[in-house]
Amino acid sequence: MKPEECKNVYELAQERLALIFRDFDNICVSFSGGKDSGLLLNLCIDYIRTHNLKRKLCVFHMDYEIQYKHTIDYVDRTLHSNQDILEVYRVCVPFKVATCTSMYQSYWRPWDDDLKDIWVRELPADAMTKEDFSFFKPEMWDYDFQMYFAQWLHKKKDAARSCFLIGIRTQESFNRWRSIHLNRKYQMYHKYRWTSKIGFDIYNAYPIYDWKTTDIWTANGKFKYDYNHLYDLYYQAGVPLERQRVASPFLCEAQDSLRLYKAIDPDTWGKMIGRVNGVNFTGIYGGTRAMGWQSIRLPKGYTWKSFMQFLLSTLPEDTRNNYLRKLTVSTEFWRTKGGCLADETIQRLRDAGVSLEVMSSTNYKTTKKPVRMDYLDDINIPEFKEIPTYKRMCICILKNDHQCKYMGFALTREEARRRDKIMEQFKNMML
Repeated sequence: MKPEECKNVYELAQERLALIFRDFDNICVSFSGGKDSGLLLNLCIDYIRTHNLKRKLCVFHMDYEIQYKHTIDYVDRTLHSNQDILEVYRVCVPFKVATCTSMYQSYWRPWDDDLKDIWVRELPADAMTKEDFSFFKPEMWDYDFQMYFAQWLHKKKDAARSCFLIGIRTQESFNRWRSIHLNRKYQMYHKYRWTSKIGFDIYNAYPIYDWKTTDIWTANGKFKYDYNHLYDLYYQAGVPLERQRVASPFLCEAQDSLRLYKAIDPDTWGKMIGRVNGVNFTGIYGGTRAMGWQSIRLPKGYTWKSFMQFLLSTLPEDTRNNYLRKLTVSTEFWRTKGGCLADETIQRLRDAGVSLEVMSSTNYKTTKKPVRMDYLDDINIPEFKEIPTYKRMCICILKNDHQCKYMGFALTREEARRRDKIMEQFKNMML
């Protein structure tokens, strides 16, 4: 047997699948219709057929109602052509889904019963609705639903051990790299770092975490796997490989490509405009200065602080208060605890005449030093994104970044309470 460092990613994935199909009696693949989850599902289907396994594979598909027709066709095609070995859970539930297209709402709901007359498409014939899931509650976000679904399916199958396969790759983002490489000694299946424990005898697994984008397309070509032909249109439209996404079109990361719906799927685009607030504006101005992208310009006669106050004054009360709460949390953090900055950054701030206090120690594991300081209006240094400024807050507002990810904000008390409530509900499942 070849040593692990001499094996290619396909061989390593096959070894991981062999372990999963050997040790778990309930296996479920999360399938979005994208290139990663599609490749993972194809690998699993191939594994079952090649090894003549007498078992079914569960497929968890969260149908978000609004999606490219090419994606819907690919999902339908894949599930139908392998129905002899697949047990499909096609979820069409009105959970909350984050959106960055609107100033007025931070979320929307697919398959909302109150808006049935303007649904973008008909409910699929094999759909599972909220009535099928006793645990569903209207306040649930889509990521909450996934946690509950794992426990629900584990019990439904009366499984000894369940594994949920997720097609994430560390190449895609730092957060995905961190989810694999953090030291989780007691939260893995045995010693396998590409797994994580999410409940009692319930695990997530990431069998293709070390694949590159080129590996995905090489496998599709070599093994003649079916795939979402939306990617062909993305390629023809000149969309870079790393930005070819089929996830929710309303996330911040998809703003500047939302306009492609007009050309690629005009029928869906026409229905989207009336379905989710701000879609048309984002489709026109996403990726431009109008929505906080590129280099935004300060209007004449304003400071960044006064411009922020003007922007906040144009927002509905709930939205305005959301931003103000986050700003309060951040301001207090920088004044009391301090953010961690490198020595070079600290020197640049001093050279710019910024008043600050450098402390000697921090609870964070970092070589950087904690620095207390007040919010600045703006600062022209390379580490701009690390410094608390009103300009960054303006960018968040223009991006409709309700969670203020651009600012790197920590959770508010309300968000932290919600997280703690979810963890409390699941603590009896964990070791």
